[in-house]
Amino acid sequence: QVYLRESGGGLVQPGGSLRLSCAASGINFRFNSMAWYRQAPGKERELTANTTRGGSSNYVDFVKGRFTISRDNPGNTVFLQMSGLKPEDTAIYYCHANTKWGPFWGRGTQVTVSS
Repeated sequence: QVYLRESGGGLVQPGGSLRLSCAASGINFRFNSMAWYRQAPGKERELTANTTRGGSSNYVDFVKGRFTISRDNPGNTVFLQMSGLKPEDTAIYYCHANTKWGPFWGRGTQVTVSS
């Protein structure tokens, strides 16, 4: 069974940083593309960043230069380092795995940016 568990969310002041982690089990991690999505209250879930099995990364415009996605294949973990956080980054952040069996989601971790 595929299981994704996010951690690292919390309350941070504008301009602050957080590092999210997503631990994966039940998949051959290094062969899968991984991504972080987010969903703000009243809005649809949206892609934030992804990393391919080859190690390349892609970012949406609103996080470029502020967020960095990385992966630890032996540790079956994907990270999202977030800096320069803004109130509009407040959302539930979800880990996503694109596997041969289809897509899988974690339960999410709340990030709140507020003074």
